[in-house]
Amino acid sequence: MSRLLLALDQGTTSSRTMLFDPGGRVIGSAQREFRQFFPRSGWVEHDAEEIWSSQLATAMQALQAAGKTGADVAALGITNQRETIVLWERATGKPVAPAIVWQDRRTAEECARLRDSGHEAAVTETTGLCLDPYFSATKLAWLLDNTPGARLRAERGELAAGTIDSWLIFCLTEGAAHVTDVSNASRTLLVDLQTGQWSAAMLDLFRVPRACLPAIVPSSLEGSDAPVATIGGHRVPIRGIAGDQQSALFGQACFRAGMAKNTYGTGCFTLMNTGSTALSSRHRLLSTIAWDTGGRTYALEGSVFVGGAVVQWLRDGLGIIRSAGEIEELANTVTDTGGVYVVPAFTGLGAPYWDPYARGAIVGLTRGTNRGHIARAALESIAFQSAEVLKAMQQDAGKPLVELRVDGGGSVNNLLMQVQADLLGVPVLRPTVTETTALGAAYLAGLGAGIWQTRDELAASWRVERRFEPTRDSAWAEGAMAGWRRAVDRSLRWAD
Repeated sequence: MSRLLLALDQGTTSSRTMLFDPGGRVIGSAQREFRQFFPRSGWVEHDAEEIWSSQLATAMQALQAAGKTGADVAALGITNQRETIVLWERATGKPVAPAIVWQDRRTAEECARLRDSGHEAAVTETTGLCLDPYFSATKLAWLLDNTPGARLRAERGELAAGTIDSWLIFCLTEGAAHVTDVSNASRTLLVDLQTGQWSAAMLDLFRVPRACLPAIVPSSLEGSDAPVATIGGHRVPIRGIAGDQQSALFGQACFRAGMAKNTYGTGCFTLMNTGSTALSSRHRLLSTIAWDTGGRTYALEGSVFVGGAVVQWLRDGLGIIRSAGEIEELANTVTDTGGVYVVPAFTGLGAPYWDPYARGAIVGLTRGTNRGHIARAALESIAFQSAEVLKAMQQDAGKPLVELRVDGGGSVNNLLMQVQADLLGVPVLRPTVTETTALGAAYLAGLGAGIWQTRDELAASWRVERRFEPTRDSAWAEGAMAGWRRAVDRSLRWAD
């Protein structure tokens, strides 16, 4: 019997597939970028059909790279960019509008209206989230209101809506399954955290018809509960589903309450396992469902909207580097930022500010500022934003952070990881497999397929590639953070 696991990792800027063996080693992989659309200021859209075609293509390429076919795969795991919403026809499987991406801010005014009407406390109490255009509910309501005939068709059940996991599963099963897992569903503003099911009150508040939404299932699926995908003519059960950040927490083997990870991707997303309790944050962090593997596990989360995207901006917007990999070398041409701070609030600021009207800023410039200072300040902005989230998280959880596990493309940047350790004052641990988002999906699928029996087996296989110890004292960290907060103050509510 095959014991290989295929993980589809559908991200914000690219689709990736990885094929894992039972030891958690990658034996085949492929990745393909897809187009980003910015039709207006603050709007970000994707072509859902391009996402599907790119994801399927990478699945076939990953199998081919390993000399395997779908017949060799025991189970499929899916992890995905969260909050991005797709609306499509059930009968044809065709999207009726562009997908609205999690970065999109077009519903900022609607969120403000709901907030001013006094709804935010009830929303946060029910969903663990805050009223922000980041989440799916107001995006879906916008699509229903601005796509001709969509609201009536959705109420009749003719249209299906879902986050990217739902869209991929619908396509993979040729329309046979319309489902989402609890981790993705908990990011929509439409789920009751305590039950893990759609909230009638939230559906009513955001004007979303239940008829268009998917069924909610566990993150790890056993037996006949699993939808069945078709991969290259072969039938493969889908046994693992999780939003990308929850999947990364699982892939980092953060199975005990208090363990935390940070993923350095397009954005940065910090999650701390809080066990079977959904904590209420005093610092505007999010409480979310981490996964359901026979029982729900919860997490605190802080979202940084622009992490690695600031490096892309240096490359594509300013042209001061030719590739993302050059930034560490350029940043190391100077010993510090020369007092320069970059606040990359291109699409507003996430936790703990939640200001959709914040905009990017570079402060502290002098005639002595050069490309190296700006590159280093851009890198440090990623660490500053993450440090703010982690400090708030420790206060909410009532326990100090012992270590931080890191992953994602930015985690290979040694300078960034060292600055992060210095700001936090705790070790930063980079695992041998930094693509833990895909690994988490494979782990969830493997549990469902019976390849692993317990999470202890998974924890035992986690390995450290490099450990970054703090090299600066707390006085330096406090001074650096104070400067960062001064810079942030200049960017807040700029576009209001």
